[in-house]
Amino acid sequence: MSRPQKERIVEQTPHVVYFKPKGVPLIHLDEVVLSIDEYESLRLSDHCGLTQNEGASRMGIHQSTFQRILSGARQKVSEALVTGKAIKIEGGTYRLPEEVLQGSARPGPALRGTKGAPLRCICLECGNVVAHKRGVPCMNMTCPECGSQMMRHDE
Repeated sequence: MSRPQKERIVEQTPHVVYFKPKGVPLIHLDEVVLSIDEYESLRLSDHCGLTQNEGASRMGIHQSTFQRILSGARQKVSEALVTGKAIKIEGGTYRLPEEVLQGSARPGPALRGTKGAPLRCICLECGNVVAHKRGVPCMNMTCPECGSQMMRHDE
C-alpha cells in the first residue's frame, strides 16, 4: 500500500484552465492534463523566477519533490506544444493557504465544483473552450473565435 500524497500549498489557482491550438476543433484534439500543483510549480519557478528551494518552501514540500513536479509539468507542456494537444488544468493534491481562504481573495475558477473541477463553456461550432463567467449562462455567451453560441462543458 502506498503512502497518501501530501497536500501541496497552492497560493494562486489558474484563472484560465484550458488551452488549445487555434483553428483545431476540440473533438479532434487529444488533451494533456496538468494538475493544479504542477501549474503552481511552473508559476513559481518560471513565471515568478524562484529557485527550486524557494518554490518548495512556498508549496510546503521538499526541494526534490518540487523538482519532480516541475519536471513533469514541463514535460507535459512541451508534449502539448510539440504534438498540438490541448492543455487542461485540473485536479491534484493541494490546499490554499489560510490567508487566502479567510481574506477577501476567493478561490479562482479551478476550485469551483468538485475536487477543483473547473466550469467551462464550449463552442458548438469550432470547439473553443473558455472559462465560465460567474452569473452568465454559457448559452448566453458567444465564442470569441467564431461568434457562435456556447454551451456548458462539464467533465
